[in-house]
Amino acid sequence: MQLARVFPLKPARAHEVCGASALAFAAIAAGQARGTVAWLCESWMPAPHPEGLAPFCDPRKLLLTRAPSPADLRAGLEEALRAGALGLAVAEISRPLSLTEGRRLQLAAEAGRTPGLLIISEGGGSNAAETRWRCEPVFDARDSTRWRWSLIKNKSGTLSDWIVQWDAQAGRVSVVSEAAE
Repeated sequence: MQLARVFPLKPARAHEVCGASALAFAAIAAGQARGTVAWLCESWMPAPHPEGLAPFCDPRKLLLTRAPSPADLRAGLEEALRAGALGLAVAEISRPLSLTEGRRLQLAAEAGRTPGLLIISEGGGSNAAETRWRCEPVFDARDSTRWRWSLIKNKSGTLSDWIVQWDAQAGRVSVVSEAAE
């Protein structure tokens, strides 16, 4: 399967990402999004610094929001998805979503035609998500922006994984050929 068939993320759907490189995946997804990106996290969590995400996305298009509780975070995410005014809504969640909560977010994404990306802990996903990704760093002495992106859930196709690296000049992810491995 080609990465281009599943990334950038499908619009109007809720997606999930876990793993040690989940933040990099989310930053790249934010960079690929058209328009403003809302990035939500709970107030006790360290919020990403927009300048720290600059290698992957334009920090001027980020709207960082801190919610006082998990319930407020989910409500804010649902509203952001439903509004239809964003290119992407990213949320760092601290506890697994129930099927009902995941389905509500999926319906909000469909209503607003906005993709959503939930940064989750390993095993903390919802069955309602369109895709779930696991992202881990790959050691390479020449390039620190190399990752293994594994599509571990896909409602509309097969599962696969890729070794990818960030192409800073082109501003995109490139798949590393197996010969280069």
